Amino acid sequence: MNTRHFSVWPKNLPRSITRPVTPVHHNLAVSARRYPDAVLCRFYDSPLTYGEAWRQVRLLAGFLQQRCGVRRGDRVMLVMQNSPQFILAYYAILRADAMVVPVNPMNLTEELRHYAADSGARVAFAGQELYPRLAPLLAEGALEQLIVAAYGDYLEGGTDLPLPDACTAPREPIHERGVCLWADALGAGLEPAPSQAGPQDLCVMPYTSGTTGLPKGCVHTHASIMATLLAGALWFRSIPGGSLLSTLPLFHVTGMQGCMNGAIWNGSTLVMMQRWDRDTAARLIQRYRPATWTNIATMAIDFLANPRLGEYDISSLERIGGGGAAMPEAVGQRLIDLIGLPYMEGYGLSETMGATHINPPDRPRRQCLGIPIFDVDARVVDPDTLADLAPGETGEIVVSGPQVMRGYWQRPEADHAAFFERDGRRFLRTGDLGRMDEDGYFFLTDRLKRMINAAGFKVWPAEVEALLYRHPAVQEACVIAAPEARTGETVKALIVLRPGHAGQGNAEEIIAWAREHMAAYKVPRVVEFVASLPKSATGKVQWRALQEREFAARP
Repeated sequence: MNTRHFSVWPKNLPRSITRPVTPVHHNLAVSARRYPDAVLCRFYDSPLTYGEAWRQVRLLAGFLQQRCGVRRGDRVMLVMQNSPQFILAYYAILRADAMVVPVNPMNLTEELRHYAADSGARVAFAGQELYPRLAPLLAEGALEQLIVAAYGDYLEGGTDLPLPDACTAPREPIHERGVCLWADALGAGLEPAPSQAGPQDLCVMPYTSGTTGLPKGCVHTHASIMATLLAGALWFRSIPGGSLLSTLPLFHVTGMQGCMNGAIWNGSTLVMMQRWDRDTAARLIQRYRPATWTNIATMAIDFLANPRLGEYDISSLERIGGGGAAMPEAVGQRLIDLIGLPYMEGYGLSETMGATHINPPDRPRRQCLGIPIFDVDARVVDPDTLADLAPGETGEIVVSGPQVMRGYWQRPEADHAAFFERDGRRFLRTGDLGRMDEDGYFFLTDRLKRMINAAGFKVWPAEVEALLYRHPAVQEACVIAAPEARTGETVKALIVLRPGHAGQGNAEEIIAWAREHMAAYKVPRVVEFVASLPKSATGKVQWRALQEREFAARP
């Protein structure tokens, strides 16, 4: 095992921890019993207590089992924006002994169709504003039951904070076959059967993509979910009764684990907002005094750029950190100058359900992934031979640990490419190129796999290309990253038009079509028409050459 980082290990923390063998939903049951009147989440200004949350979770789980026919190991889709209902639906699915399939609410019907078909989910929870995107799946039989929630139902007593339209919309009556309103599901008053789930049962399946086009499900058990939520709480010595600002999307593994699940383990309070707004974030900090804020670098950059920041009291913050993209050094220094806090960076994947590396709280380094956390063996290897490389040498980062997924859902060929055995351990190939220094800190240097980081959202070029090929004028497409001042990178598509369409290409039309067929963060912001794409001797598009040319052409 790589132990080089033990020399900078956080003081008074064990290097290995014992994890509970209870299922994840047991954490909410315990916190509800311990702190029934404590606030689990404060949605803008509206509180939901632990006791009331657990009561509603049980009723929703009973509805899933008795009315929707959900059984142990079934997959249930969760398509919602940040809200109390997201938390309740997530834990209700687990309490019903089923598996959560969290889906980015920005996805459109064609993308949602893939998640339903691939996972085999027959039932879904959805926000009311997303119902039109899921209705076609009900009509064609891809889904059998949809439970629809109006976020405004959990906003009580009013607020002076600006609210997104999805929060202010009144509850709509929907009488279509297979649709049940959230309030009616609760009103059915059904209790679930005793839970049978154990540590190796299916728990959560986030989707990721990569070089193979359509997204793949990452199979996580209760044990692997428990590994990162507990590790994060212990690493930062979180204590019961604290509070944290929750601005990351909960469908994403960092928000799910670092915010929602970690807080529930501790009996802490989530100070929640549905959509990012820097003034609202500052007002919530001033009003409810959270000590912790986990975010992505682009949120922190926007927050610090607010010319009104000095008007707010944000002195309660004791820790700010996150991942998704490196924090620029100048912005990190501004954070220290303004607030007196370093930005605590970490590193993880959907395949690891969050962090495998975090910076030591007492010795963080800038633009650094951190060190391997509890029981993680992380190494840098030669991408071709998989031989271990020495400190300072650049290679592929590989990880072995209790948070690594069981594998890709029904993709044995992808598992074969993603895993290898070494020293009696099963290692995951991350596809990220990096180096480890003499002290055991890891640094990201490049990507082995194709991925675009657009404001913290991972965009997989092969998936965007697969969608673009459905356009009647597109003969070939290659998607690459283009530099962008605000987000770091944006999506660019190089397109060869079909015969008969040459000379008639219209970038605006392609972009408009893409907006109708894929989530907004995947839509190419730049479209360039080319006569041909460079190919290798085997006929593969040489995307890396195009990518290198793109970055070389920009100052």
